[in-house]
Parts: sequence; C-alpha cells; structure tokens
Amino acid sequence: MSHRLSQSSTTFVGLDVHKSSITSAVLTPGAESSVIDRFFPDEPSIKRLVKGLGDLRKVAVCYEAGPTGYALARLLEQMGVSCEVIAPSLIPMAAGARVKTDRRDACRVAELYRAGQLTAVRIPSVAEEAIRDLCRTRSDLVTDRTRARHRLVKFLLRHNVVFRDGTHWTMRHETWLAKVRFDDEALTRTYTRYRSVLSALDAELAAVESDLKCYLEHGPFAGAVARLGCYRGVTELGALALAAEVGDWTRFPRATSFMGFCGLTPAEYSSGERTKRGRITKTGNVHLRTALVESAWSYQHRPATGAVIRQRQARASDETIARAWAAQVHLTAKFRRLSATKSSRNIVVTAVARELAGFLWAEMTAA
Repeated sequence: MSHRLSQSSTTFVGLDVHKSSITSAVLTPGAESSVIDRFFPDEPSIKRLVKGLGDLRKVAVCYEAGPTGYALARLLEQMGVSCEVIAPSLIPMAAGARVKTDRRDACRVAELYRAGQLTAVRIPSVAEEAIRDLCRTRSDLVTDRTRARHRLVKFLLRHNVVFRDGTHWTMRHETWLAKVRFDDEALTRTYTRYRSVLSALDAELAAVESDLKCYLEHGPFAGAVARLGCYRGVTELGALALAAEVGDWTRFPRATSFMGFCGLTPAEYSSGERTKRGRITKTGNVHLRTALVESAWSYQHRPATGAVIRQRQARASDETIARAWAAQVHLTAKFRRLSATKSSRNIVVTAVARELAGFLWAEMTAA
C-alpha cells in the first residue's frame, strides 16, 4: 500500500473498531510507541479524537474491515481525514503471537500502516453499497428457500411420500404437492407449515427481484449489467450482483488477481524443487465465487445463443458480443475436455468458473 503523505511527517492512526468501543493507537512522526485511547463509537467522541490529531492534511487513519462497515471511514472523510479500510486476511501475523487485545491490535495496525505493509479494500459509495445489500438479500432468500425445500422433501421422504414423475420444483411437482394428504392431523399440520413457509419465501424472493429490476437499466451498475449479461450463464440479476460485489473492476491489474479475489485459484505449497498445489483457496468474496460457479454449469452444453441472450445482446456493442461468443466457445470446449479426464464434475465446473472470471474481468476492463 502506498501512502499519499510522507512517512516522516505523517501521524498514523490505527483503530480497533467494535460495536461499543473504539481503541485508537496514534503514532506521531518519529515516535517509537503509540498513544492509546479508548472511547465510545459516537460522532462527538470521534470528533474529539480528530481534534487532537493536529494538521489533518498530515494524518492517515486506518482500521480493519469488519461488521461495522464503512460508516466510520465515510465520517472521517467528511471531517477531512484520510482513512483507509484494511483487508483483515492480508494483515501480516507474527508466527509466535498468542496474545490478542484491542490495544495490541490497534498498535499493530498503526505500526504496519506506517510501514506500508497493509492492503486497503475499496470503499463503495452509499448507493453502490445499498444495491449490493439488496442483491445479498436476494441471495439469502434463495439460500433460505433451498433449505425450506430440502426440509419439505425430507419430511415427505420420512413418511414414504416420494415424487417419481420428473424433476422437483417444476409445475408438475407443484401440482403433485398440492394433492398430498395425510391421515394424521399432526402430520397434516406439519406439512401445511412447511408449505406455508415455502410460499412465504417464494413471495419474498419475487418481491426482492421486483425491487432489483429498476437497477438493471438505471443506477451505477447499469452499464456493467448490459455487458455482463451478454455472457452465457450470467442472468441480468446475476450480472447486477457481480457488478455490485466488484464495484471497480480496474483495481485488479490482471485477470489472475481477480481470480484470486474470488478465491478460485488453487492453494500452493512449494519449496525448492518441490511443487504442490491443492484445492482452491476459497478466500476473498464468497458471493462472487458462488455466482461464478453457478454460471459455469451452463457451459456443459454446446455453444449456442438462445433467444434470451440475443435479447440482452441487443443493447451491447459488437465487440462485447464477439468476446462473449469467444468465451462461450472456449469454456464449453474446456468443460467437455475436462469432463473426459476428471472424475469429479465439481473440479470441472470450478476450473471453468475460474476462467469465466478471467473473461468477465477482461470484458469489464476493455476499452
């Protein structure tokens, strides 16, 4: 991480932020140890901290990303203080460190910040974060609905009521569910409750998707949705979720950097002449990784451009359409080639998802 200010004249402040307290460690220019303070995380207390820092043009503040979000960083920026939010997983850790306190964390962050050894995350705008939260709401509802469906099916299986006329959750399956009856009243009530929970989740999911539709063509991610939606397996709502999670695609200098951010690159344990690679790291953004893996399954079929994709491509440039087709040809061939040699389809789809991430990065960083 590069500082905009000179280290010799800058006051570096490390914050350890919690719901009910903030611990600050202030490193003044030339100081070997930090000045520690602890205060309540409200605006008056933060203003008192800022007031005691002197010339704000020579102050740099940082804290770890966490459940408290970006509100503190935005407040400090409004006060004229340079503030960065740090990626916790990339903070260097001493191998023998066994004591962890708020004071130690604040001091360590301040010292590493001054040494330039921390990596900052991108702080989204308020509008970007709001759309991202709405997309994550939809993702949570999809997960809840899947769990509710599993509970219902397993309940029926325990009582030897099994649907054998096709795929679950089709119109035929829904018609069959409506006809299921039990002789015991307790079982009837249980079945009714499971069905009502599932119906409520379906309604909530439909409502959230309706709320999201207005952001497909308007808002900060409309352009990204139009381009990402040209790619096979990326629906319009999926494109919006991808764009909202990434924000600024140009912050990744290479496709491999973006793949690593998604946690789709293999772990590696190499030393000397020995090279050993393991499973994917699963670090970074889990929402991106999940969406890319789901999209990658569509490349198991032969290359084709259906009516839905053609409709989305009507708004795109010829260059984007050409890149989307090249990606489809390459990824379907890769899926077919790996399927012939790998015993696990999950390995295949993960490899395809990793390359799909590279194609999407190339699309969003193309001129």
